[in-house]
Amino acid sequence: MQATLEQAQSIADKIEARAYDGISTKKILQMIFLYMKKYRPAIGYQIDLRQAIAMLRSKPDFEIFVAKLFEALGYKVETNLIIQGKCVEHEIDVVARKDSEIILVEVKHHVNHHTYSGLDVFLQLNSTLEDLKEGYESGKNNFKFTKAILICNTKVSEHAKRYALCKGLEFIAWKFPPEKGLERIIEEYKLYPITFLRGIEREEVYKLADAGIVTIKQLLDDIEKISRKTGMNKSRVLELQKAAKIVLGIRI
Repeated sequence: MQATLEQAQSIADKIEARAYDGISTKKILQMIFLYMKKYRPAIGYQIDLRQAIAMLRSKPDFEIFVAKLFEALGYKVETNLIIQGKCVEHEIDVVARKDSEIILVEVKHHVNHHTYSGLDVFLQLNSTLEDLKEGYESGKNNFKFTKAILICNTKVSEHAKRYALCKGLEFIAWKFPPEKGLERIIEEYKLYPITFLRGIEREEVYKLADAGIVTIKQLLDDIEKISRKTGMNKSRVLELQKAAKIVLGIRI
């Protein structure tokens, strides 16, 4: 939440004074948001980031979100491809290209953000990468993949980490890598999902995502254009746009 050390200490003191035995993590988080509003008014327009990402649909919302993430990192992306391997066809979530890199991107989304991504995901990713590489070598596809990356919205089990590191499979997960985890990239590029906005209705999220709008930055587009693409009332789009600007620190 980008609080200063002094602000964090002040909030911690207030929560400690109000805490009681058995207080839930959810209640503590609500108290943090309440006190942070004093220092950062934008807090009142947003919810917990981890919860917001979990609220996206796995398909197409989170897959589009990951594609936007790679675009922000300077990659050209293709989504929802069917690519022939040596043995079978594979449905690929995202292919990201930059310079000589061609990355096979596997997207894994959990609705329960406490669920770990396990070994099975990496076993499948490694198998897919090997078959696609052999398919390229045998002339069955034109994708000379240089590596594979898993993007997930939760943490990865230790067992899965060991396998991934052994096989040379990269992954971006919640708080991993430590200095470049999913949450760090989102904060750095301000790629907050539309579900990050407090008060947005689920039906509105679906309408926006079905139109390819999954980040609050995309809400800065022309209001009439968004209204036309989503079927949403222009006044409501304007409300969401104002909230997005506040969260992004843009003057209204």
